[in-house]
Amino acid sequence: MELAAGFASISRDDWRALAAEVLRKSGAEGGAPEEVLSRRTYDGVTVAPLYDADDLPGDPGSPGAAPYVRGARAVAGWDVRQRHAVPDPEAVLADLENGVTSLWLVVGDGAIPVGELGAVLKDVYLDLAPIVLQAGERTPEAAEALFALAGDTNGLSGNLGASAVLGTGGVELATRCAAGHPGLRAVTVDATPYHDAGGSDAEELACSIALGVAELRALTGGGLSVEQALGQLEFRYAAIADQFATIAKLRAARRLWARVAEACGAPGAGGQRQHAVTSSAMMTSRDPYVNMLRTTVACFAAGVGGAEAVTVQPFDACLGLPDAFSRRIARNTQSLLLEESGLGRVIDPAGGSWYVERRAADLAQAAWAFFQEIEAAGGIEAAGDLVSGRIAATRDRRADDIAHRRLPITGVSEYPDVGEKPLRSRPAPPGSDPAQAGALPSVRYAEPFERLRALADARPDRPKVFLATIGPLSAHTARAAFAANLFQAGGLATETAGPGTDPEQIATAFAVSGAAVACLCSTDKLYDEHATAVAAALHRAGARKVWLAGKGRYEGVDADLHAGCDVLAVLSETFDDLEVTR
Repeated sequence: MELAAGFASISRDDWRALAAEVLRKSGAEGGAPEEVLSRRTYDGVTVAPLYDADDLPGDPGSPGAAPYVRGARAVAGWDVRQRHAVPDPEAVLADLENGVTSLWLVVGDGAIPVGELGAVLKDVYLDLAPIVLQAGERTPEAAEALFALAGDTNGLSGNLGASAVLGTGGVELATRCAAGHPGLRAVTVDATPYHDAGGSDAEELACSIALGVAELRALTGGGLSVEQALGQLEFRYAAIADQFATIAKLRAARRLWARVAEACGAPGAGGQRQHAVTSSAMMTSRDPYVNMLRTTVACFAAGVGGAEAVTVQPFDACLGLPDAFSRRIARNTQSLLLEESGLGRVIDPAGGSWYVERRAADLAQAAWAFFQEIEAAGGIEAAGDLVSGRIAATRDRRADDIAHRRLPITGVSEYPDVGEKPLRSRPAPPGSDPAQAGALPSVRYAEPFERLRALADARPDRPKVFLATIGPLSAHTARAAFAANLFQAGGLATETAGPGTDPEQIATAFAVSGAAVACLCSTDKLYDEHATAVAAALHRAGARKVWLAGKGRYEGVDADLHAGCDVLAVLSETFDDLEVTR
């Protein structure tokens, strides 16, 4: 049965002709529609506007079989994994009783003390609930405590979070797991620090593969076979709110690791086990409830992408310790996707998508090229400068896009609520945050805007910008709304003049407002008629700077702001003009 049999056949040329006509009418023509409508990712991967069967990169195989693009296992669904960084047995049991299926425990100073693991896991059935440790230098000690709690049973499962490269007992613990704990892995290859430092998808992938190869070398050098060493690794990746980017990344990661296993002579052991964690970098402290939307999309993408375990960070995670409500929302996000949306009933729902398959293959190629550079530099341990330099360049490009709102952040750089009541959380103790890789920084994309918001909030009277609206409401509303949205992204209040064209009347309203900075808002036609006179009147009334919403040069107007401008630069200038210390 051909589902499209009743429809006329449409070719790419037919689409191209229709797209070209639309572009011509919109004034965006200037080349082939594919070129005009395509975009490039930070890795140089082209995302086209249209894909068809010719874009398929080849046979991706079957779920559970090499090259494992469609999943390391032919099983639908995933493990719901919740993270705990403080000793709270009641919270642990509440999670397990309400949908969580495994625990990720941060152990050590400032987190869960090794000596309190027993109390935290007192009523947990260790043969049913997998345990994942993150203990850094305390890993051997934490692992011993977990083994002691399990007693004689070999039913432990999860991951000890060790590293052979970092010297946290990886070889010894991997040997012990391989010999007597078939459900337990010893080593976590954590790629999230590369993401949290601002790296791109390909950079995160390349560094994870390079780190995984380094772990393999150390484990096999310690006496494990290649198959045993491969079976001791679990990879941790960040899941973001760009669903297709996350799906492609997880599929590309499995393709890359399968290639490594093949090169090591063990293609049948190349199924990469993946733990996806919703991105810390994308979270916001302002309008934090929007984080629920971000993490829901990221979780959806992680599940569709084939991760074996998924952790949804609570929406208030970047504010401090999550409370019972935010932990419940986090676990229920997964339960709803698994049970009510049916994602847990389908194996590889993205399989066969022309777009997803092509993007994953292109991403894998870009990541493999950078991985080879890292290996040529001596491996991940010797390539610190190469890795940090490459990630810093990507971080700067992303920061520029955020500053210009080419990457808008809802509730922060776009549609901010200046009057929102801050959400308060208990401060997280030092040591409860995930360890970073080497000297890499940890960033959140919203931080530059949030720093300005905090400065504005700290003033006794919120700094204000006066919107000098010229003409009737129908003429100035669009640009006034644009300017208000822009200034409020920095926590600044705005006050409008109302309809009218009289320069002295507008200047009087400005003086009454108490503002020191003004922004003209109207149409280009009315600017031509009134901008110069209004700007002069505002300066006579004491305006330190007069902006114009739109593009145009008029006497008395100091600068303009428009779609695509550097919003952070505009806000920084305005803070200086308002004498708000930064």
